[in-house]
Amino acid sequence: MKKAKTGGLGRGLGAFGLGKNALAEGGAGGGGEETAAASASGTAAGVPAEIPVESIRPNRFQPRREFDEAALEELRESIVRHGILQPVSVRDIGGGKYELIAGERRLRAARLAGLATVPAVFRTATDAELAEMALIENLQREDLNPIEEAYAYQRLLNEFRLSQEELARRLSRSRSAIANSVRLLRLTKEVKAFIANGVLTMGQVRPLLALESAALQREAAEYIQEHELSARGAEALVKRLVKDPNALKKTAQPAKMRTPDIFVREAEERLTQRLGTKVRIQEGREKGKGRLEISYFSADDLERLMDLLTGADGTAKEDRRAALRAVSTQNFTV
Repeated sequence: MKKAKTGGLGRGLGAFGLGKNALAEGGAGGGGEETAAASASGTAAGVPAEIPVESIRPNRFQPRREFDEAALEELRESIVRHGILQPVSVRDIGGGKYELIAGERRLRAARLAGLATVPAVFRTATDAELAEMALIENLQREDLNPIEEAYAYQRLLNEFRLSQEELARRLSRSRSAIANSVRLLRLTKEVKAFIANGVLTMGQVRPLLALESAALQREAAEYIQEHELSARGAEALVKRLVKDPNALKKTAQPAKMRTPDIFVREAEERLTQRLGTKVRIQEGREKGKGRLEISYFSADDLERLMDLLTGADGTAKEDRRAALRAVSTQNFTV
């Protein structure tokens, strides 16, 4: 589990006069710019105003790509019972429209709850500041998975033409931390899905960057997953593969012939990416029939896959937990 990083990130917000707690919506710290934004919107600085939900545009720099549906449903229920206790923060973009700065989960849950308006505080921010605040808010709350974090860094570097040193300084991170994060984007999409879904850790996948072949990266990632290799074990495996790319094939048990059908292969790759785990498709003797095999490696991993495959709500999720505790970590076949 990642450790909290709030101490350094507060200085990143301070770089544009918002202060460490600026993203705790409703907090002080905007100064004259915040007063100007509030005045333009017809409300006093720091005082939340009710604005129409439909007038708020999502933050286009939002680094989060996945929102937990069960968690959103819980937040919706809380909003129905208690209302929105912490206002969202927005910037006025004219014409009675606003762009969200922070509070996307609250805004989504408010829409699910059928609210017509939400409380909001107004701030002034450039595009660069908007992107930086969105990233910092999520980093402070540890809401991002490593791949989302890497994409967010890459976007800041590219869109605002920052060097890694400049970005590290603004976010109060080390340059090596930024560099190591962005390097993850060189991994194949299947391996990135493994990281994003928490199936493999940063320590397990970082050695894979030494493998230039996308197919070899995927094979190594699946081997690490299947054999539950530690970070050190993953490093040793990659060293073997750098010397001999066929090392895994030589040590593997004889396998059934895999269909050469390009569409089946593409389906395997798409399912592996979507589910974040190893997927095998074996064609049957009868045309159009076969076997779909999905691997899982812990009870939690199985529960995650069940949620993805069934779209289960929070109640169904709770009902399954007791049964899942007794499940072994073997292959799950559909």
